[in-house]
Amino acid sequence: MALETWLGFLLASTAILILPGPTVLLVLSIALSQGRRVALATGAGAVLGGFVTFSATLGGLGAVVLGSAALFTVLKWVGVAYLVWLGLRLILSAPKASLALPAAGGVDLRRGFAHGVAVTALNPKSIAFFIAFVPQFLDPMRSYLTQASVMVPSYVTLAVINVLGYTLLADTLRMRLLRPSVLPWIARMGGISLIGMGMLTATVSRVGP
Repeated sequence: MALETWLGFLLASTAILILPGPTVLLVLSIALSQGRRVALATGAGAVLGGFVTFSATLGGLGAVVLGSAALFTVLKWVGVAYLVWLGLRLILSAPKASLALPAAGGVDLRRGFAHGVAVTALNPKSIAFFIAFVPQFLDPMRSYLTQASVMVPSYVTLAVINVLGYTLLADTLRMRLLRPSVLPWIARMGGISLIGMGMLTATVSRVGP
């Protein structure tokens, strides 16, 4: 991969990762309502989910999903249901949100990690995006495998930095600026945002026959 192409890929990926989506909203919501440790676990899961989705897209699985109306629809509605379920769970756990460690009804590290993986991997919009986005930076005259081996770790590294940045920012806000009485409302707003993102995901259409 040529240096200028790689730099262009890094710049475009950074701009995309910074934009709020299901993953960013999930990490922000959990960081504000549950704390840094759970948010970092959720972010780690989201990075793994992104790695799997990106790798699968480069491997051709994304084209299979977009090529099958039934498979795309199933994946889309599973993703929608999961986001709505997560949003409702966050809203219901809002009264337990505090500056202390998460209560028993909150999200623990293992669940946070699993939620991060699922939200990213079950998002058909990510698959559609990668299929449209990645080919712009692929040189047909160069080895596909070599280019993929550069793009995947580059994207994952940027995703890690992005998750860390959002988590630390939200945790700083949580610890220094928010009063304990505000945290339940932050959790509720995060839950509503996730439900809204689920509804938005429901409008995603498959491109093609």
